[in-house]
Amino acid sequence: MEICIVGTGYVGLVTGACLAEIGHRVVCVDDDLEKIATLKQGRMPIFEPGLDNLVTRNRREGRLSFTTDLKEGIEAATVIFICVGTPPLEDGDADLSAVEQVARQIGELSSAYKLVVEKSTVPVQTGMWIEKTLKVYGGGKDDRFDVASNPEFLREGSAVEDFLHPDRIVVGVGHPRAERLLRDLYEPIVSGDFTCPTHGVCREAGPIPFVVTDIKSAELIKHASNSFLAMKISFINSVADLCELVGADVERVAEGMGLDRRIGRAFLNAGLGFGGFCFPKDLQAFVKIAEKCGYDFGLLREVDRINELRIVQAIKKLKDHLWILKEKVIGVWGLAFKPDTDDVRYSPALALIHRLLAEGVAVKAYDPKAMERVRQQLPSLLYCQDPYEVASGADALVVATEWKEFGDLDLPRVRTLMRRPLMLDGRNLFDPLKMKAMGFEYLGMGR
Repeated sequence: MEICIVGTGYVGLVTGACLAEIGHRVVCVDDDLEKIATLKQGRMPIFEPGLDNLVTRNRREGRLSFTTDLKEGIEAATVIFICVGTPPLEDGDADLSAVEQVARQIGELSSAYKLVVEKSTVPVQTGMWIEKTLKVYGGGKDDRFDVASNPEFLREGSAVEDFLHPDRIVVGVGHPRAERLLRDLYEPIVSGDFTCPTHGVCREAGPIPFVVTDIKSAELIKHASNSFLAMKISFINSVADLCELVGADVERVAEGMGLDRRIGRAFLNAGLGFGGFCFPKDLQAFVKIAEKCGYDFGLLREVDRINELRIVQAIKKLKDHLWILKEKVIGVWGLAFKPDTDDVRYSPALALIHRLLAEGVAVKAYDPKAMERVRQQLPSLLYCQDPYEVASGADALVVATEWKEFGDLDLPRVRTLMRRPLMLDGRNLFDPLKMKAMGFEYLGMGR
């Protein structure tokens, strides 16, 4: 099938590379000249495990290409995925100007039938506006376009795996023709009838659920899913605060809760709170969507409030033990919002660092992948070559991102390097008893 992907951010680039991997011919379009030049040179604009191999192989084999010319991209395509950004506005609503612009251009440039699929995370009823825009700018003909919603459920750090081995594929359609095209497009993934770069042929995994709904329901599924996961994180963080007050261990509580199949252990990890570009943005947008429709989603407002307070709690823990933060040296392990990505958007680590700098702290930092991105925002930080350099001379250490390499460090060496062996484990990466046995003043979250 001939596919056009408009937008080469996390979603667009992963979608394009993975669709090429299962046999489709894909053209990825972006108006960012530098990004397209980077991709054409065989370099990656983002870090995502396994993605560089997929892009390189499928470019070499002629199934994946990149251009800045939207007309070139859509001319041969039957299916066009809109994967442009929908950043938050000041009031929390989603900025859909890029979606509208792409829909308008598709309408103006298309001379034959196209299935236009919204892959970007958008508010409910966006599909209706895309349909109207295509009709107005496409000459008023109803039969030239179908619109569908196909929300993405990709986790940064495992996006390739999530695309090729999803929990489910959701499509919202208004016409049987659109459903047929999307079933054909995803058939290799649904059936497992393709050679996965990680697992080989995957037929034994069984069929993937292919959920067909109306467009509005599909749009809501994405926001509802992310908001629910954010709610689980804020819930366990509230439980963590209670655990500290009564002397319980949130890790044991989460383990006991998670064994209930109705609850599950995933996303019950207490810590500095959630970040990244999806959860905070989607949560606020969902609240705004409900507000526009006349419903006050107070539950999600509280989820957001609890998350905002996590950094306040962390600063309080440090003050309770260091007394005065001004002119102290504090090391931070991790800058990305989660491990296995270089994405620092809405990162709790950066929120914490901004607070520390405001207190007059000298901050040393290290991250395996994200330092160059942060250096552009915070040039005043002392960026270190490794975690040991961060620890050297520090009055305290904060584990802000749970990179695997931090768990494998020589901790006795870390302790001897520090001026004071105080560790705030913002991700509960270490065992409290073992840390105390090694001589650390150990502060966990809810432990």
